Amino acid sequence: MAIPRGDAIALARALIQIDSRNPTLAPDSPGEGDCARALASALDDWGFSVQLIESAPGRPNVVARIGPADAPALMLNGHLDVVGVEGMVHDPFAAEIRNDRIYGRGSADMKGGLAAICAAAVIAGGAKSNRQILVTAVADEEYESLGMHALLAAGIRAEAAIIAEPTRLAICPAHRGFAWFDVAFSGRAAHGSRYDIGIDAITHAGLLLAELERLEQTRDAGPRHPLLGRGSLHASKIRGGVGMSTYPESCNLAIERRTLPGESIEKAMREITDACARVKARHPDLDARVTLSTAQLPSDVPLDSPIVKRLERALGREEMPVKIEGLSAWTDAALLNEAGIPTVCFGPGDIALAHAAEEFVPVEEIERATNVFARVVREWCDAT
Repeated sequence: MAIPRGDAIALARALIQIDSRNPTLAPDSPGEGDCARALASALDDWGFSVQLIESAPGRPNVVARIGPADAPALMLNGHLDVVGVEGMVHDPFAAEIRNDRIYGRGSADMKGGLAAICAAAVIAGGAKSNRQILVTAVADEEYESLGMHALLAAGIRAEAAIIAEPTRLAICPAHRGFAWFDVAFSGRAAHGSRYDIGIDAITHAGLLLAELERLEQTRDAGPRHPLLGRGSLHASKIRGGVGMSTYPESCNLAIERRTLPGESIEKAMREITDACARVKARHPDLDARVTLSTAQLPSDVPLDSPIVKRLERALGREEMPVKIEGLSAWTDAALLNEAGIPTVCFGPGDIALAHAAEEFVPVEEIERATNVFARVVREWCDAT
């Protein structure tokens, strides 16, 4: 993949043209391997020291460095995987430019941002600096973050990090976490005419949902984060019943709880178990078992942290507005922050277009993001 050195637009288009759908989300897809190898080749041509670290068989991460390997590092990060393409209204992998926008799956989420950090690193990175720039491109961010987990397990560390998620060029120091819960209701199967012995597991699920909805109505008066607002809870999936004339013996309910920084998974689970207890106090035959299926932590970096201030200065020097916002979606920033690496999100594109039927990233935003990243890189490399 011959890409002119430091050309973010050419690199973005080349990456978008490679099908890197996450194989867990799109079982017929090739995964991230081709995209990782193409990016590694391009960065090698640009003068980076490059290695591939597998997160799973055939699913490598790219780790590329400029500067001494043992020097303090600034990490610039993006993910290689994209979601499925069903229902898209344009060719998902053509990377066509129309109306000064690049269209394609992953254009906004987040190959435009990934290209911008790579270009900025090579434009502004100081090969003779006593500091290093570390570009990482990871697999599986869209599902289980296998790539970031593998990166951290391999001992990759930095003093600070920026993830080039699509933020519309706003600095995003915080995002919510999430927890997924399963609630299994057990009733008693009986003929539909036998109300005297049947126990309706689906109705019990409905009673819990009503109780949780009452709880949800109180959140505006509860804990709030200055950038993220309040937490939230919603029912995601429900399954139960075998026939019209049968009392349902079981019902399974899936619930997602979006958590604020400072809210624990234990607190989120307790909300649901306490709601079950309130329902059971009114309906003693309720039998509900709550289990946690998966969870990811929130992310939060102080507004006066050095990485936020570096981005603010870079935006000011580019005569661009400084916007500080919370990011609605979860990202690998939470894992980096948990590992002690202060991490914020900043990049071109709109998160509202991620996973959408029409996905694009403005060419100008990639160019402006590249300029901002380059200023951050130059300041980092010039520091003593």
